[in-house]
Amino acid sequence: MITNEALERVRGWFVGRLPEEWRSTPPEITVDREEITVVLTIGDVDLPDGSSDAERDEARAGRTKAFREDTRGRRIEIAREAEHRFDRKVSWAVRVGDRTELFTHVAAPAMTRLRQPERLVLDTLVDAGVARSRAEALAWCVKLVGQHESDWLDELREAMSHVADVRTKGPGA
Repeated sequence: MITNEALERVRGWFVGRLPEEWRSTPPEITVDREEITVVLTIGDVDLPDGSSDAERDEARAGRTKAFREDTRGRRIEIAREAEHRFDRKVSWAVRVGDRTELFTHVAAPAMTRLRQPERLVLDTLVDAGVARSRAEALAWCVKLVGQHESDWLDELREAMSHVADVRTKGPGA
């Protein structure tokens, strides 16, 4: 469990370490047991009035690609420092307008035991061509729950973070 203080330390470090030109908007930082994800927001594209959605999408894709290539060396350097300091991998993403692209990420395995009714759900998704395997079907289910229950999950994470903070202040901590 990540405490509020631990999350604040990671966020603070990145705010202090990121180059000024990357911080026109505060970075969005998410931390779990394995990974720190840093989402940087860069300026949107400036297109003439009447530009099509396709043109805007491609312009944003181009700006994203340019930012990724132009900042690769500095991002690697910062990630190595953070990985050493926080003992977690660092992943990067960039947001341009309504487009967010994740450059790198950790795909951590999660083992579970499922009873037949749960396996049948996964097998139905595989048989219907929604997923290629049970593992992909399970990941699809988790994404779907995360999208539809995000407010509830955010509230639950906040409550768990408060519990973790209290534990760190208890006896023997």
